[in-house]
Amino acid sequence: NHMNPVCVHNPHLESLKDDILYHFSLGTETHDLPAMFGDVKFVCVGGSPWRMKAFTEYIAAELAMEDPKSEYPNICAGTDRYAMYKVGPVLSVSHGMGIPSIAIMLHELIKLLYHAHCKDVTIFRIGTSGGIGLEPGTVVVTRQSVDATFEPKFEQVILGKTVLRNTDLDQSLAEELLQCSKELGQFETVIGNTMCTLDFYEGQARLDGAFCSYSEKDKRDYLIKAKEAGVCNIEMESSVFSAMCKLSGLRAAVVCVTLLDRLKGDQVISSHEVLNDFQKRPQILVGCFIKKQLMTKAQPS
Repeated sequence: NHMNPVCVHNPHLESLKDDILYHFSLGTETHDLPAMFGDVKFVCVGGSPWRMKAFTEYIAAELAMEDPKSEYPNICAGTDRYAMYKVGPVLSVSHGMGIPSIAIMLHELIKLLYHAHCKDVTIFRIGTSGGIGLEPGTVVVTRQSVDATFEPKFEQVILGKTVLRNTDLDQSLAEELLQCSKELGQFETVIGNTMCTLDFYEGQARLDGAFCSYSEKDKRDYLIKAKEAGVCNIEMESSVFSAMCKLSGLRAAVVCVTLLDRLKGDQVISSHEVLNDFQKRPQILVGCFIKKQLMTKAQPS
């Protein structure tokens, strides 16, 4: 059982006396990162600060680690960019909306885990998405993240040149999550491709943005093509998340609930109660996985 450290691929970091994780308001000189984060084994990231706090409270109760009076302080209280919470070996971080926002957060999160000497870390993105031909409330565990042309790649321009990165995720982890869902028996979970876009409106073929230059038929044809390419859902972070986790050696999964079937409409019209219930599903699934892992570890071999 070899320990997998978190990797950074940057020779310049060696020469930094103080590595400032600016958007977290943390740093290697100002904070004892190994003491604060050295025991982290699971990281959960999601768009909204409020939801990540709710996840921390949920996981604390599931792992029976909470003190009934406990308040979970925001570790990144010095900034309003991202929020971070921790309970035991579980770190919960918000990432905002879209590829640029999550990418900035992940650069600093990967460095934080590296500076804290964390080993064998599993990371999850829990979120919401639009489904294609799925009943709303279905949870999709991503097989592969694809771009808007259904190709499994993430493109980034670095020094004026387009760099292609692979978006593979850990297939055994996806299967284990599917197994957890079967054991829970509370909601439908599928494994499928996830399309990651740069926009919520035109980039996702919606007809209700400020601009739209295509017909309802064009939209339908495109979404059906996506479905034929194995796409089950659409969101805005999975490609760079997959690429960066693969580069840093983090075992990663994307777990998103679908809030609507895009073949039936564009606007999220379910009631607040229903949406709240849906948004808890990825938390419940990941919570089940974490609990199982910790119970396995606790048993004497």
